[in-house]
Amino acid sequence: MFKAVVLVFLLAFLPACAADSQDMVLNILYTGAIRGELEPCGCSPKTESGGLARLSGYISANQEGLKPYVLVDAGNSMDEDTPQGRLKADALLRSFNIMGYDAVALSSRDLFAEGFVATLIEDYGIPLITDGSESSISFERAHFRVNISADPKGYRKGMLNILLTDRSVSEATAFKGWDVIVTSSGETIEEPLREGKTVIVSGYPKGEKLGILSLQLDKDGKVSGVTHRWQELKKDVAEDTDVRGVLNEYDAKVAELLKEEEGKVRSNGSYIGALICARCHQPFMEGWQSSRHAKAFNSLEEVGKSMDPECIKCHSTGHGEEGGFYSAVSTPELANVQCEVCHGPGREHLTDYDMPMKPVGKSTCLGCHTEEQSPEFDFGHYLEKIKH
Repeated sequence: MFKAVVLVFLLAFLPACAADSQDMVLNILYTGAIRGELEPCGCSPKTESGGLARLSGYISANQEGLKPYVLVDAGNSMDEDTPQGRLKADALLRSFNIMGYDAVALSSRDLFAEGFVATLIEDYGIPLITDGSESSISFERAHFRVNISADPKGYRKGMLNILLTDRSVSEATAFKGWDVIVTSSGETIEEPLREGKTVIVSGYPKGEKLGILSLQLDKDGKVSGVTHRWQELKKDVAEDTDVRGVLNEYDAKVAELLKEEEGKVRSNGSYIGALICARCHQPFMEGWQSSRHAKAFNSLEEVGKSMDPECIKCHSTGHGEEGGFYSAVSTPELANVQCEVCHGPGREHLTDYDMPMKPVGKSTCLGCHTEEQSPEFDFGHYLEKIKH
C-alpha cells in the first residue's frame, strides 16, 4: 500500500517538474553580418545555404518547438548605399517585419542615407536599437524579463541582458554585466565563448546559418547552463511564401533599374563578341560552345536573375566596362562567358592581328571563381575543362 501511495505521488509530481524545467529554458535565435545577402547565389552546392525566405520558413515551421524564444539581429545586415543597395534594405526590413524580430541593431555602416533607413524602419514597425539614443528594448517573454541593448553600458539589473554589437569578439570580452553578447563583426566562431558569466556568439556571415543559443536559467533568472547549435538553411528548408514574395518583388525592382538605362546609346567599345572571334578561330569556338561558360547566362535566366547586376558580372562578357555586356536586350551578343573574358577585349586585335591577346592566368579566373562562389576551384583542373 505504501509503495502504491509513493508511486501515485511521484507520477503526480513528475509532470510538474517537467513543466518547470521547460519553463526555465529560453532560446536566443540570432543573425548578424548578413551584409545584404538576401539569398544564396547558388553558384556552388557548398555555398547553397542561407536566405531570408528559408530563415523565415524554418522559424515558422518550428515555432512551437523553439518557444519561448527571442529573435534578434546584431547588425551589419545592409549592403552599400547604391540604388540596388537601397532596394535590398527595403526587402531586408520587410522580411524582418514578417518574421517578427524582437530587436534589430543597426551598426554605423547600416545607417547609410539615415533618413531613408529611418523611413523604412517606421514604415515596417521594426524594433530598432542603435548605440545611441535608441539603445534598449525591454519586454517579458514567458517567465523571463528580457533587456536587449546596443549600448555596452545599457544592461539592467534583475533582467536577462542581451547586447547586440558590431564590435569584434575580442572587444566584446571587455564588456561586463551581460548574460549574452551577439556580435555582427563577421567572425565565425563555431561554439560560444565564455568570459566570466557572459556568453559570446557571432552571427554567421551572410546569413548562411541561424544561430540557436539555448539558455537554462535558475529560479533567480541567472544562466545556469548553455547549449548551442547552428541551423543550416539549405534547399531542404521550405521557404516562407510571404518572404519569397518580397524577394520576387525585389528582383523585379532591380530589373526595372536596368530597364531605365536600357534605351541609352552605348558607345562602340573594346568588346566584339565571340561571333566575330569565330571568323578566324572557328575550331576554338566549337570547343567553347560545348563548355558551361557558353551557357552561363542561361543559368541566370532559369532562376530569374538575368537582370541582376551582381549576378550578371560573372555570367557575361565585359559587364560594367565601356562597350561590354549591359542586358540581354541591348547587348545579346555579349551574353555568357566568352573569349574576351579570358583573353581580354578584342577590338585592337581585330584591327591589328599582330596585337597579342592576353594569356589565361589564375588571376583571371579568380575574378569570379572566388572562395565564396567556387570553393572547389582548382586552376589546373578547371583549365583542362576549357582548353581549346
